[in-house]
Amino acid sequence: KTEHLKKQRTVHGGHLREKKPLNIAIPVIDAKKQTGVQETNLGLMIHIQEPKFPWEVVHMDWVTALPPSGDKRYNASLVIIDRYSKTPIFLPCHKDDTAMDTALLWSRVISHTGLFQNIISDRDTKSTSALWTNLHRLFGTKLSFSTAYHPKTDGLAERIIQTLESMIRRFCAYGLKFQDSDGFTHYWCSLIPALEMAYKT
Repeated sequence: KTEHLKKQRTVHGGHLREKKPLNIAIPVIDAKKQTGVQETNLGLMIHIQEPKFPWEVVHMDWVTALPPSGDKRYNASLVIIDRYSKTPIFLPCHKDDTAMDTALLWSRVISHTGLFQNIISDRDTKSTSALWTNLHRLFGTKLSFSTAYHPKTDGLAERIIQTLESMIRRFCAYGLKFQDSDGFTHYWCSLIPALEMAYKT
């Protein structure tokens, strides 16, 4: 591939000076084709104002690659993290929960923490639904959406999610349920409060 450029060059024709256009063919290298690098739309970086108090700004995400657990067959966990204290809240749920289901879980959280000023999450269909958007507009809560390749916005949630997945995986390595010495049956979903306490301490 070449790109043709025209430049003005002064040449001497006898005693006269005249300008003639000089055509120059310059090869143009397409770096993406040469290296095989795919162009990625990184999106805009969102500015996060660091909170001054607990539960002003929270991260929200889901762990979905979990085995069904308990009588309600939970197969996911909603993870909410306070950006100020890095304190997480883990809530068993289903990966196909609707925005209404998530809002009902949310009500259990804000009854203890109060309303948030800003919620950071990815562009999940539940996070961008009309119900979720209108609900938080009424609350006066700002919804911010993290983008891929920007760990400043979603890195905190990712690290805690990896830790939660690791803890649940260790439990499931011994079986999806077990009975204690008193005869009670335990599943990973019933151990979520203990896992949350273990993480906080």
